[in-house]
Amino acid sequence: MTTEASNIQCVLVSDEQRLDFLPEFFGVNLMLVGENYVYNFMGWLSPADYSGGYWNFYKLANGGFYMAPQMSKKLRVSWAGNCYEGEVSADAAGIIATLYALNLMADKFGDERLIDLYYYLRDYVAVHPESAEIYAAID
Repeated sequence: MTTEASNIQCVLVSDEQRLDFLPEFFGVNLMLVGENYVYNFMGWLSPADYSGGYWNFYKLANGGFYMAPQMSKKLRVSWAGNCYEGEVSADAAGIIATLYALNLMADKFGDERLIDLYYYLRDYVAVHPESAEIYAAID
């Protein structure tokens, strides 16, 4: 699947490329930490609607990435830290969880690459169909 959103292309990672995905973006030393942070944030953001499952991995043409649960139903998302409550697609919820994970990891590990990845994904959010909800959720 390839979607063109403005000038940032988003590509679903194939099954053959999945093993290389996490080390590519988080690095070998942080790949399991990064994966767990994203999954944990999804559980915290949507405890009523998310209980695990298969995730899709996406690469962005600008060098960024995100992870999203593979499900067709919308997820109720809330975050007490900014009083956000809303309902978004699984794709948008994955973007939100990935942004929170990257933000926390960049702060915790002080890695410039993680900061860059956060901003690459934020750039993509600007052209995502649910950009207003994503921005509200991470504000």
